[in-house]
Amino acid sequence: MASTVVLGGPVWAESQLFLAYPPRQHQTSAAQIFFIGSAPPEGTVTINGQGVERSPGGHFAPSFPLRVGENQFTLRYGNETVGVTITRVPSQPVLSPGSPWVSESLRPNQDLARLPGERVCLGVLAQPDSTVGARLGGERLILTPQPVQKDLPPNAAALVAQNEPTPLVLTQYQGCLEGDRPGLLGVPVFEITVNGTPTVQEGAGTIRILDPEQLQVVEVTVPQGVARTGPGTDYSRLTPLPQGTRAEVTGQEGEWLRLDYGAWIRGSETRVLPGAMPPQSRIRSVRSRPLNGTTEIRFPLQVPVPVSVQQGDRTFTLTLHNTIAQTDTIAVDHDPLIQRLDWQQITPTQVAYTFHLRTDQQWGYDLRYEGSTLILSLRHPPQVGEQLQGMRILLDPGHGGEELGARGPNGYPEKSVNLTVSLLLREALERRGATVYLTRDQDVFLGLAERVTMINQLKPDLALSVHYNALPDGGDALNTAGVGMFWYHPQAHDLSVFLHDYLVETLDRPSYGVFWNNLALTRPHTAPSILLELGFMINPIEFEWIMDSREQRRLADTLAEGIMTWFHSLGSGEETNTSPQ
Repeated sequence: MASTVVLGGPVWAESQLFLAYPPRQHQTSAAQIFFIGSAPPEGTVTINGQGVERSPGGHFAPSFPLRVGENQFTLRYGNETVGVTITRVPSQPVLSPGSPWVSESLRPNQDLARLPGERVCLGVLAQPDSTVGARLGGERLILTPQPVQKDLPPNAAALVAQNEPTPLVLTQYQGCLEGDRPGLLGVPVFEITVNGTPTVQEGAGTIRILDPEQLQVVEVTVPQGVARTGPGTDYSRLTPLPQGTRAEVTGQEGEWLRLDYGAWIRGSETRVLPGAMPPQSRIRSVRSRPLNGTTEIRFPLQVPVPVSVQQGDRTFTLTLHNTIAQTDTIAVDHDPLIQRLDWQQITPTQVAYTFHLRTDQQWGYDLRYEGSTLILSLRHPPQVGEQLQGMRILLDPGHGGEELGARGPNGYPEKSVNLTVSLLLREALERRGATVYLTRDQDVFLGLAERVTMINQLKPDLALSVHYNALPDGGDALNTAGVGMFWYHPQAHDLSVFLHDYLVETLDRPSYGVFWNNLALTRPHTAPSILLELGFMINPIEFEWIMDSREQRRLADTLAEGIMTWFHSLGSGEETNTSPQ
């Protein structure tokens, strides 16, 4: 018997040609654009006179090249037409008419503070054969043309295999200086000369040299301060800093503070401690105890210092910064999780504690300060009986309410199929004995922070965020399909790989791949947390599989079976086998 395909979207009697993407007026820097839409299977859909391939259900997703500037497209089906204007903007900065340089490329572009002796670099993108200089603090600096430099695409380019660097079209001019005395250098004034004609432009931020004897000390005021590798949200995240962490500020760019151990944090997540001395601590004894399914390790410190975490195979390493060891005694004895604890003073100001664990799989951790004592809680493996008896699993149906997520060719929203499959998965997991929580069980809006908070409060054994996929502009919607898995913490890697392989092999689905990805729903560290992309809403053929009610139930049952198989393979100590049983 043929499977039932449930299709939502437009009513054909009202409008037979439906375009889900792109919008009628759209701007992009991509070299091509895909058109996601649908019409009754009978007849022909054309785009600019060219017939397009369609699925049995009438869906289409062809891609067309774009030239820089305005691109006009006309879609036709029968007597219906849809007009679309796509404006392709350059992917790199370009000169404004009559301007010899790109004003938004002036660096620095916000207030900047550095220590004495550090390099402060000024820069600008300008046309070749220019003469560029700058005045700062009463001195003149020559900015010289740099050898050919490369422009990096956005991170999402990795998802469409288009992440190679490209040469900059314009020339980067740069010059650096070192401020040797504390004080305000002021705002740089740039001067560029082309064909003997000078143009002057004041910079966008002041430059200040800090006094190393009067550096501010700040304290983290939020539950988890977001530490990054650089001064902005484009930079990578580091281990979050527990509330109460103290550090000295050694630099500043705009609202971002550079802390003494190298990370950057928003000033709004801290408060200044007037008159506080640079936070430095000694550490002596360390003690652990089993407690309610966790092992709690207490690190008594003189002051709350910054921390870093690294998970490995059967190891968990906690590094304390601005800390000197005076450790002679560590009390870790007959622990159900920890086999041994080693420590090492790896630099004069960093102490690393490495926990050697009894199990390969890690199940989550917490870090917090109680006064100046750092408390690390390492979660024990769940006690699971037959099938999944005793396991606690949180399911997060992505999007909801006014947040539609991706849309299929007929306009059907991702949020709805996320919820449908999550409810089916809950049933399948509960039949196997698991206790299941849902972040939402109705079509309501739920913010990312609310979903993450629920994971951190419930502390389930596993957290799975259920999604279906789309592509950024420039992707190939017609030829991209399959199951994708996303993880962030190493404790979630094995599960993501296993479930990806299990679904691909058991259901005979295409593979999109397994990705490390810095996503809100992969970042929780209190439990192994993964984000599942179970197929592509924008692929015409895969969308019909996605909407097949029988296949939805089969997918949910296979996922539940895969989770059970994965967990029990851990207990056997054998290599996980993704072949269906």
